[in-house]
Amino acid sequence: MTSTLTSSTPSHPKAKSKTVAAWLALTGGVFGWHRLYLYGWQDVWAWAHAIPTALGLWGVDRVLTYGQDDKLSWLLLPLLGFSIAVACLTAIVYALRTPEQWNAWHNPTLAHDAPAGHTNWLTIGAIVFALMFGAIGLMSGLAFGFQRYFEYQIEEGLKISQ
Repeated sequence: MTSTLTSSTPSHPKAKSKTVAAWLALTGGVFGWHRLYLYGWQDVWAWAHAIPTALGLWGVDRVLTYGQDDKLSWLLLPLLGFSIAVACLTAIVYALRTPEQWNAWHNPTLAHDAPAGHTNWLTIGAIVFALMFGAIGLMSGLAFGFQRYFEYQIEEGLKISQ
């Protein structure tokens, strides 16, 4: 009887908190922190998150070094925006799961209504910030990429017409 009581406490070492996972997805999701928390260091997808993020950060560096006319940065920079948007979407999906869904997926040894899957104000805060930062990241990446693409098309059209 005591083993079932202790296994449903939030301090259980195997309990994966929905709130912690949502905040990790929001703050470090572009580097896969949430996946490392949920699935461990052997998770391939956790490490794969860093690739588009690193390419996007390289695009930011190229813009700062070579200016906005660098064509490679037009392709690389939107990857950072998409990485941010995906991480924020992941935080939203995690935070909106019901306790039953969360515990069935990430805490199968705990009761379906274990506290690790409960929603609190910190979880709601993660949703709010994820909506804000995800929209900013996605729209910024799209705006930069499309703006530079159309400016390039206008420049090439002017070269042809002369």
